[in-house]
Amino acid sequence: MVKVLLVCLLTLVLLLAGPAFVVASGTVSLAVDWSRADRSPVGLAPDPATTPEAVVQVYAARALSWRGAFGVHPWFAVKPAGERRYTVYEVIGWRAYRGLPAVSVSNRDPDGRWFGAPPVVLAELRGAAAAAAIPRIAEAAASYPFAGEYRVWPGPNSNTFAAWVARAVPELRLDLPSTALGKDYLGTGLFARAPSGTGWQVSLFGLAGLLLAREEGVEVNLLGLTVGIDPLDLAVKLPGIGRIALLGDGPPSVPPPAILPPGPPVGPG
Repeated sequence: MVKVLLVCLLTLVLLLAGPAFVVASGTVSLAVDWSRADRSPVGLAPDPATTPEAVVQVYAARALSWRGAFGVHPWFAVKPAGERRYTVYEVIGWRAYRGLPAVSVSNRDPDGRWFGAPPVVLAELRGAAAAAAIPRIAEAAASYPFAGEYRVWPGPNSNTFAAWVARAVPELRLDLPSTALGKDYLGTGLFARAPSGTGWQVSLFGLAGLLLAREEGVEVNLLGLTVGIDPLDLAVKLPGIGRIALLGDGPPSVPPPAILPPGPPVGPG
């Protein structure tokens, strides 16, 4: 019994080592004035004035305050052909807390900082592929089954939403980072396609599970935190820290926040 407890304690310490390092390194700040945080765009979105083709981009940025040590906030930005502005789909925790639908549909800056944290592009479609995907993204957002719920851990949260939409648009081949806490929450279901659409996963209420997919590689979910290896990109995935490429540059990793944040308190997403 003592050995079992020691193993459990050691596992917990190892899982929390990444988030602890993120805090200790100054990647995230625990004391944040959200009302003065930077929400300005970072220049990753194509200018609609000079980009007539359809565009779909998936972004992620470190979450607000202590949540950023564990997870990111993702969103989908879409622009139909000929449109002069983007539509952004995302789940925001405070909306659910106030009795509103958690799914937000807005025309905010598609590449705006998330309360101080600069985003990266996780996936992108252009032209005909984007035009075909845009109505399906809207449909998936409208049919999100947890629109009236929000929990920072283990979900459903903004990463649960991103995984849901990604499964509806497998052309994105969206490889959500290991810091997308809540992406493995399936509600009462046990099995689902991987968010990238290139494999499968099993998950027990987002607290324990296994994912095997060509795009994501092998991921083990323990207490909502992800440890994994991506053999094709020669990278490891760690809780809090995210992806570490063993050779060369891998897919985009979520950067640390740039100075401090705004907006009502939200979850890891």
